[in-house]
Amino acid sequence: MNEPTVTNERVELAQLRGVSKFYRKGDETIKALDGIDMTVAEKGMVAIVGPSGSGKSSLLHILGAMDRLTAGEVIVAGQSLGTLPEAGLTDFRRKTVGIVFQSFNLIPNLDALENVMLPMEFNGIAREARRQRAQQLLSRVGLAARLKHKPRELSGGEQQRVAIARALANDPPLILADEPTGNLDSKTSQMIYELLKEIARERTVIVVTHAEALAELSNRIVHIKDGKLVA
Repeated sequence: MNEPTVTNERVELAQLRGVSKFYRKGDETIKALDGIDMTVAEKGMVAIVGPSGSGKSSLLHILGAMDRLTAGEVIVAGQSLGTLPEAGLTDFRRKTVGIVFQSFNLIPNLDALENVMLPMEFNGIAREARRQRAQQLLSRVGLAARLKHKPRELSGGEQQRVAIARALANDPPLILADEPTGNLDSKTSQMIYELLKEIARERTVIVVTHAEALAELSNRIVHIKDGKLVA
């Protein structure tokens, strides 16, 4: 009987081919992204670093189907985003990608548990199943004792941990984090990055950051300047 072949082949979650995003500002054309070629592995943490206005957030928005590209092709989890209709993009955002924002973007009148349950409601998951998964996720990020607290009753670090739990709610293969520590102190920032790195053992996490020291915790660092990859 033949033994199975074991390989270290790199499995890709995302491919970007010649990706460009241009904006018009009066008579001027702003090149937010200019011919990006890039592949992203199925698991691990990737940090995208660069100066303000370099195209970091534009790249994240394209990967998360929050914005349409001008030219090129983006394939994420086997789906070509440029060819998906609007309904397909909505379905992609619900099932394939979870997003963590710098400003947390929690619903202020919902408690932590309800904030994490909300994305699952949009996916048609039964209420009790939503509740159980939300409790598990909040426990995972260290907030088992804060389920009924509303955002105003939580610290910045706690709010960001709720946001991370919410991003995981529908078990997406891709987590996008846009400056997730921008509003946090250095100690809390380190804790958030360690949490994201732990999550990246089981899925892909892409983080936009200015913090080079924190980016060093990632498996890979991608430098971008003037809409182009420079390293």
